[in-house]
Amino acid sequence: MKNNQTDRLEGAELPGPFGEIPKKLKEYYDSLQDEAIPDRFLDLLERLDQAERAAVGTSAVRGLE
Repeated sequence: MKNNQTDRLEGAELPGPFGEIPKKLKEYYDSLQDEAIPDRFLDLLERLDQAERAAVGTSAVRGLE
């Protein structure tokens, strides 16, 4: 959901060279969304998930004692 300020900015055409800035930023942002996530980063996220699961399991066991 967009706010009114965002709607006004998208509909407004800026004069001269400043009119290209929003277009170029959107193109750049869109290109970043299309990039693949590096394997190294995915591995790091998986290790983090494993560590969190281990921590939750450890604290659950401590609660049973």
